[in-house]
Amino acid sequence: MKLRWLIPVAVLIPLRLSAADTPVGARVATIAINPRDVTVLHLRPEFESTIRMPEEITSVILGSPGEFKAEHNEGEPEYVYVKPIVKEAAQSNLLIATKSGQHVTLELVSDGGSVPNATQPVDFLIEYRTARSFLITTDSESLAMRSAPTKEPSQGVNSGSAGLRSAPLSSLDEAFKQQESVNAPKWAKWEDKQIETSIGDMRQLSNQTMISYSILNNSNEPIEIVPPQIQITGRRATKKKKKEGKGIISDQLEIRNYRLSSTRLEPGERADGVVVFDRPNFKESTEKLFLQIAQADQVDHPILIHLPFTPPMFGDGK
Repeated sequence: MKLRWLIPVAVLIPLRLSAADTPVGARVATIAINPRDVTVLHLRPEFESTIRMPEEITSVILGSPGEFKAEHNEGEPEYVYVKPIVKEAAQSNLLIATKSGQHVTLELVSDGGSVPNATQPVDFLIEYRTARSFLITTDSESLAMRSAPTKEPSQGVNSGSAGLRSAPLSSLDEAFKQQESVNAPKWAKWEDKQIETSIGDMRQLSNQTMISYSILNNSNEPIEIVPPQIQITGRRATKKKKKEGKGIISDQLEIRNYRLSSTRLEPGERADGVVVFDRPNFKESTEKLFLQIAQADQVDHPILIHLPFTPPMFGDGK
């Protein structure tokens, strides 16, 4: 009888030791919020990673909910918990927006659970700080995919605070500042919608188009809005009249950059935004270009604002 009990114990002990021989490297990092940067978040099945924002989170958008899981609740308004839900290698994107309108974009990367001798550490905690904070960053070089180039100070300019000069505004910042300065936009009302919209300046930058806009909460309740989208919609030609109405195509154009002053609007509050997108070089005569704006609780019923396909190179307010 003793032999029957000792044999399985002798088999189980080596298995437990072999699993402990492959520890998972953990990484914790603190980085500054920059809407132009994309943060790479390394994940692994059976491990959960934590993202902490400096203020209350208003929306979390996950690109592939079938491969990853992102959790956020009102009890912990500054935290998002992310983990893979499949054991195969997977990639996706995650967008997090905060109450003041700040947002971060992350690329989720999971090598899967069957990678032998995996040495890539797992990001256990990513803590974001505002750009004004003094940061000590851990492994920030491996986390940031893109960063703004550092310019050396010009000759003859003191490197101290007395010699600092404000950097020139980018085209996006300039358009955003101009839209914020509009005191009385021309508002457009939409049936069964709590918000009103106004289109501002439009301009073409090479093959890209930049458009500024404003949103007004004309209701008695607070609302949340999601980041803007650009949609091109048309109708395929058909020879059979019976099939008329079918074959409608709708594609989302790539957003290069955007700025939104706030994603949460109290009653009577206004938000201003600018979006830059890749415009196609041509389109069919039946296709139309739209700016898509939606509330967080009505993403399946967005507002579609018709845009001209060819804006002026340096547009006037419209």
